[in-house]
Order: sequence, then structure tokens, then C-alpha cells
Amino acid sequence: MRRALVLISSCALSVLVACGGGNNSSSAGGNSITPPTGSNVAAIVVDPGPAAIQATAPATNGLFVTVNVCVPGTTTCQSIDHVLVDTGSEGLRVLASVMTLPLTTQTNTSGQSIAECVQFLDQTFLWGPMQTADIQISGEKASAAPIQVIGESQLQVPSGCQQTGTNDDTVQALGANGILGIGPFLQDCGSTCVTGIPTTALYYACSSASSCVPTTVPLAAQATNPVSMFTTDNNGTIIELPAISNTGAPTATGSLVFGIGTQSNNGLRGAIPLAADAQGNFGTSFNGTQYTAFIDSGTNILGVLDSGTIGIPTCAAPNDSFYCPGAPNNNALNLRNLTAINFDTLGSQSTVNFAIANAEFLFGANGGANFAFNDLGGPNAGTVDWGLPFFFGRNVFTAIENQNTPVGAGPFFAY
Repeated sequence: MRRALVLISSCALSVLVACGGGNNSSSAGGNSITPPTGSNVAAIVVDPGPAAIQATAPATNGLFVTVNVCVPGTTTCQSIDHVLVDTGSEGLRVLASVMTLPLTTQTNTSGQSIAECVQFLDQTFLWGPMQTADIQISGEKASAAPIQVIGESQLQVPSGCQQTGTNDDTVQALGANGILGIGPFLQDCGSTCVTGIPTTALYYACSSASSCVPTTVPLAAQATNPVSMFTTDNNGTIIELPAISNTGAPTATGSLVFGIGTQSNNGLRGAIPLAADAQGNFGTSFNGTQYTAFIDSGTNILGVLDSGTIGIPTCAAPNDSFYCPGAPNNNALNLRNLTAINFDTLGSQSTVNFAIANAEFLFGANGGANFAFNDLGGPNAGTVDWGLPFFFGRNVFTAIENQNTPVGAGPFFAY
């Protein structure tokens, strides 16, 4: 059975986001998982994904939340389940095929519709207009937030966007009903898209359905991290997932907690902050060599370097996007225990013990009924992507740029 590789990260966007700050801490530590309660807590789940794909192309290591979307200022709302939780991007993006609300498309000062083409690391893209909605998750609300409606048919995909890869404009292609981007930045492009147009354009102005050209766009019209728009608990998030077996689990449930140090249930509790740079990156040292790294709940693997560097072969096709320690077969876990050191430019560092198992064995374990894995890995040449397997058994904090926390302003990650 082939599993889809999801690579979604702010590092994939062809822009540089201006940001700053971070915090310095020198000691390593960990966090126990205690399920929190409160109006700032939403339930999250790792499972096979939306009902539409479970029978034919179930999701692997997809982390999902339910989001309520409303016509601004009204009680006309829709509950959308299986929205992918992504610490590697910013903004809410929902498939047009699952939306039933009459939302208003944002326009520029000339009355042209604003749309966006978002590019991701796995050579896919999302195209659709920017519309305005109220977003409610648990007891938190972002009013009149700009969101992207993916695959809305009234605007044709411009050629400059089509050249970036494959359009993930269906539930089957995306593996989710939408994406909730809660990364470390306020917007998905920031000042770069206000003052100029990136080499690979993100935003477009559309004078007609078939005429969309690259454009600058103000901050208020960009896809915005909805957490930053909450009245309170708006400085970051915590993803809390339990530890699971090395052979995987059918599902895993946890909590998405809003705010860092704003309530009794979201303190750092000894977690080590790692300052992120303008692309959301920090450093990882593996076998004495330093690499660029980032933390991304929207990636379904530990994307660790390449086969030669890590010393683990990839699986046989069609699963060659995954590592298969030992040999490509379904007969042995062949668990490889590894160690790396995460660090930032401010002197913080933390040792990370992680494992990579034979993906073919994992996919066949429990009769193929497991969809949550803490040791699923694959190649990501020259870079370390701490994807969803990193989150199991940890509390992982994402602090938003320029938003104050008890240990300083973001952007930073902590765990």
C-alpha cells in the first residue's frame, strides 16, 4: 500500500518573512503529557482522514482538528472536520468543495479579486481566492479573518501558478478538508508581499476569471495565522500528543492548546525555546555535521537528510519516499535508534532521541490498520524536517513572531 508524503512548510513558500526575537536557554528537558481542559483547548486526532478518502487513500500521520467557519458577524456557520494542523504554514485554507457558506472575496483598491498560489516542498500548490470569515476553534475566535478557499472554480489557475507543480484542489489530493496554518509567523508572506512580488508569486489580482496577474498585497489581506487574531491566548500554541508504540497505532488523540503562559494550562513547564530565523528554521547537528532544521506538524514523516548520510536505505517503489532500515520487506521492524542535537543562534540546545523503523513493516502491521507512527522516516536532502512523528510523547510549543511570552517574544519553538 502506498502512503502519500505530505510536505507542508513555511520554508517551502518562495518568500522571506521578516521576523525576529527568540529566547536563550541552556538546559535540556522534556514534558509529560497531561490532557488539559479549558476554553482554549481543542481536541485533535491522528486518524485516516476525511470520510471521502478513508476507503481509497487514507491519510498517514495526518493531524486533524475541527474548525467552525462563519459569515463574518453572523451565526451562519459551518463546522469543517479533518482540517490539517500545520505548524509549518500560516492561515486557514479550506477546500471549496466542502464549503457551503456565502463568503465575500477580498478585492484590491481597483475592485479586482485577490487570489493566492501557495507552493509546498512536495511540488504541489494550492490556488484560490482570499475570502473573509470568522474562525472559531473551541472557545477562541478570530473575527473577519482572511482565509483561502482552495479550488474555487470561478478563477482559472494562472500559468505562473500551474508551473509550480500539481494542484491539490480535491480532498483526495490534499488528504484533508483544509489546512490550519499555525506556524511561527503572523502572515504567510509578510512585508515581502507588501512592497514587492516574490520570484515565485504568491498573490494575484484578478480582473476576470481568466485574467490573474501577480500583485502586491497589504498585510490585512494576506493569509493570517488565526491564533494571532484571538482576543486572548494569541501568542502561540501547544500540540500535545501521547506516546505510542513503535509499531504504530490506528489513531491517536490529543490537544491543541492556545496561548503560551497565558493560562494555568499552557505554561512552558521547562520546555526549551529554540529561536527560529526568518524562514522558521533553527539548526540540527547529526553525526557532528550541522544542518538546517524546522518543526512541522504538517509533514507526515521525520524528513531526515538522505539515505547515504543517515545510513538507511529507502524502501522499494512505490514507497521509495520512506526509509526501510534493514531491507525493504514487511517482516521486521528493524528499528534504528538515532540521536541529534537541536540548537539555535542564541546558544540554546537540546538533545533529541528519535527512531526510524522499516516503513513497509509499519504499513503492514496490525493488518494495515495503523495510521499513526512515531518512527516513520524518509529522505529530505540536506535538511532535517521534524515532522509529526517528533510530536508523539512531547508538548511542542510554537510561539508567534513579535508576540510576547513569559520567556520572550517569538518566533520560537519549544518542547
